[in-house]
Amino acid sequence: MVGGGNVAMDSVRTALRLGADNAYIVYRRGMEELPARKEEVEHAGHEGVQFKILTAPVRVIGNKEGWVEGLECLEMELGEPDASGRRRPVPKEGSNFVLKVDAVIPSIGTGANPLLAQTTPDMQFTKRGYIAVESEATGRTTKKGVFAGGDIVTGAATVILAAGAGRSAGMAIDKYLKDNEWWDPNAPKPVEAAPAAK
Repeated sequence: MVGGGNVAMDSVRTALRLGADNAYIVYRRGMEELPARKEEVEHAGHEGVQFKILTAPVRVIGNKEGWVEGLECLEMELGEPDASGRRRPVPKEGSNFVLKVDAVIPSIGTGANPLLAQTTPDMQFTKRGYIAVESEATGRTTKKGVFAGGDIVTGAATVILAAGAGRSAGMAIDKYLKDNEWWDPNAPKPVEAAPAAK
């Protein structure tokens, strides 16, 4: 697993539960900088996840048939803080090594699929490429009859928030089907949801 967030912890723990002999978290910063919740990290450790911290992936190594055989990595050290306030990982020259694996799962962030904006030009999107909605309470988009909620509106967040958005949108859909009224996207203008805390 490449990454250090909550999704990475869920995925690597699932891999172990499904029978993986070894499961690794490959993360370019230290344990203190892991963005996952501390309890998620602790649970992963208790289940047998191996942490390859201060390690950055360089390339996936495959065989002639196209199957993964390894992950070439580079050791890192922490330098000065970057714009986010976290210490910036700096590569150690000549520290390359190969981690023997048969699968690599990237879990290094999420973003809106750019195809949405390209294929739905009559719908408004935020500057970050997420769907603009009247409010998260209704999930009404600027395209009549189309509702949205969850990560495509807020950015990466929790399943609980996505489920809540689905419930709210469901009630708004029910109301729309009964009265066939839609909001005027020109007034008020759709609000951009605040990015979820990481």
